[in-house]
Amino acid sequence: MQKGLCIAALTISVIVFALFLADLVLGLLGMNEVAPFKFADLTIDIVFSICSLALALMSWQTLKEQV
Repeated sequence: MQKGLCIAALTISVIVFALFLADLVLGLLGMNEVAPFKFADLTIDIVFSICSLALALMSWQTLKEQV
């Protein structure tokens, strides 16, 4: 069961990272109309990207400890 939770957390964190990174990159390129969240706030994009990477790292390390 713990292995499944680690994989779920890793998957969710990768999806969140991809969404906020896409919003950040597309917003900085001036393509706000195609950005997932219409480039609402630069700070939120950066913070959520960093936090999702931290969650992915913790999930990966926990998964590796179980094997």
